[in-house]
Amino acid sequence: MAVVVCVTGAGGFIGSWIVKILLARGYAVRGTSRRADDPKNAHLWALDGAAERLTMLQVDLLDRASLRAAFRGCDGVIHTASPMHDNPEEIIEPIIVGTRNVVEAAADAGVRRLVLSSTIGTMYMDPRRDPDAALGDSSWSDLEYCKSTKNWYCYAKTIAEQGAWEAARARGLDLAVVIPVVVLGELLQPSMNTSTLHILKYLTGQTKEYVNESHAYVHVKDAAEAHVRVLEAPGAGGRRYVCAERTLHRGELCRILAGLFPEYPIPTSILYWFYIKTNSFVSDMKKSKESNSGLLQVQLLHSNMKKSMVKRVGQDSQN
Repeated sequence: MAVVVCVTGAGGFIGSWIVKILLARGYAVRGTSRRADDPKNAHLWALDGAAERLTMLQVDLLDRASLRAAFRGCDGVIHTASPMHDNPEEIIEPIIVGTRNVVEAAADAGVRRLVLSSTIGTMYMDPRRDPDAALGDSSWSDLEYCKSTKNWYCYAKTIAEQGAWEAARARGLDLAVVIPVVVLGELLQPSMNTSTLHILKYLTGQTKEYVNESHAYVHVKDAAEAHVRVLEAPGAGGRRYVCAERTLHRGELCRILAGLFPEYPIPTSILYWFYIKTNSFVSDMKKSKESNSGLLQVQLLHSNMKKSMVKRVGQDSQN
């Protein structure tokens, strides 16, 4: 009998790839969505093994009973569901309360391990942070800074993850957290996601100049693989796993895109008045792998970022 794993937000960018990987490995997958019959999840039924081992359930993150029912009988849970809006009223409660409900429901259901999908925005947003200090398990974003900059998503995700650790310890639940950086790669779902727009704006001519800023990137298949391996690996609980392949300055990103796709109006000049401490973030992301030994234990085989961009742009041009 197949081992059962529940994936919340199964139809999302990373969630879809997690479902694909789990099915390929022979797991029975319970996917959750706000609507079990949502046509946006139709792509999941086209995955190999879906007809035999995929079940979609309607779940409300603010309804702990619905989560408990979805998790009952599962070996593990991977929680990826998370709203992303600019309106704080639409994201703060669902993210914070929803995450707490997932932890409590997983503990109630007696799952072996809960893997929480977080964000790098929970770690580095602190203006007082030493730029030479490596990111690690104890790195947290400053909540007041998130509020003052109106970064409500990172604000809510930071509180949610801190609350998850507190609740997991209180309930004796084996919790692990995977923290992806900017995720790129092929979409399985039909809708655009935030990281897709990160690239798309450079292709459409919407952005004429790039800012003096760097980001760390990871391929979506690697991010999904990280979640599954952290779920599977003995002793992987109790850690935060930064999932990053490489760091690129926006200028380097634009040069790569321009070389691959000369037919697009890729920006070639920097927005000089917009200054961000680039070296700080570059330094952090280079050191994050070194400081987070848990990530090394996952032993991910990273995909080539240029291939990731080729697939991503190829899809964008068809939409």
